[in-house]
Amino acid sequence: MEELSQKQKTRLNKLQKRLRREMGSAIDDYKMIEEGDVVMVCLSGGKDSYTMLDILMNLQHRAPVNFKLVAVNLDQKQPEFPEHILPEYLKSVGVTYHILEKDTYSVVKEKIPEGKTTCSLCSRLRRGTLYGFAQKIGATKIALGHHRDDIIETLFLNMFYGGKMKAMPPKLLSDDGANVVIRPMAYSREKDIAEYAELKAFPIIPCNLCGSQENLKRKMVKEMLVSWDKQHPGRIETIFTAMQNVAPSQMVDREQFDFVSLKRDPDAKFEGSVAEADLPAFDFLDQANSGHVQLDKPRGEAIDIVQVYQP
Repeated sequence: MEELSQKQKTRLNKLQKRLRREMGSAIDDYKMIEEGDVVMVCLSGGKDSYTMLDILMNLQHRAPVNFKLVAVNLDQKQPEFPEHILPEYLKSVGVTYHILEKDTYSVVKEKIPEGKTTCSLCSRLRRGTLYGFAQKIGATKIALGHHRDDIIETLFLNMFYGGKMKAMPPKLLSDDGANVVIRPMAYSREKDIAEYAELKAFPIIPCNLCGSQENLKRKMVKEMLVSWDKQHPGRIETIFTAMQNVAPSQMVDREQFDFVSLKRDPDAKFEGSVAEADLPAFDFLDQANSGHVQLDKPRGEAIDIVQVYQP
């Protein structure tokens, strides 16, 4: 690692404090890590997982609860994968680690036709292996390196291509109930993580599967969001805030809100923006008729029916 300039050191320190604060907030908000937890930190060799491990180790010394970290990498037997890099790095930072070997690469290449995206099958195979290993080592939480941009991209991917309003939750119980998955970097921006990883000079390992695909839908969504961020600064933050403020009664999902049972209360007092005393009198109005009614009258005057339409 080259010696950093004073300016770079200052920037690195600022980024580390920001990422640590954001991770601490996410962990606290969703109770991701509790006393005595054994957190299995999944490492791919990319910037996100390196940063996640680094900040978690930093937090471990400051957190009000005691927890253990175990780093785990799945060697999927991709061609030319540099097997020595992760073990050497993990030994240098002094963290307990395991390297799992399973040839999921060949399975993916065999099952997915040329030109089709491999992410779905690859992630399912990887997830199954890691979930099973978490049980073997007694891990109580599984930490993944997804960040805020990943969460927002997934929201739009599901909206545009899946017809669903869902994303990546910061904390998730697996379908079988056996594992709790956490995303400690849920509040952090990818651009901050990328800059931090560059300044820390993490030994990045490129992915020969998903990293080599140019026509991914996720890539197109990412480009859309990057464009929005440049043209409308703050929009990404607003989208994420909106995801934290969902109002089911203002959506159209009948499973999330009971629209069918909604009934008006005939005894309820009107609580609109206009006080009852400010409304003009309209006792005489024949409600069987429909038409154009002039409501803009001074207080106390009767309403004029400008035009009545008879069916």
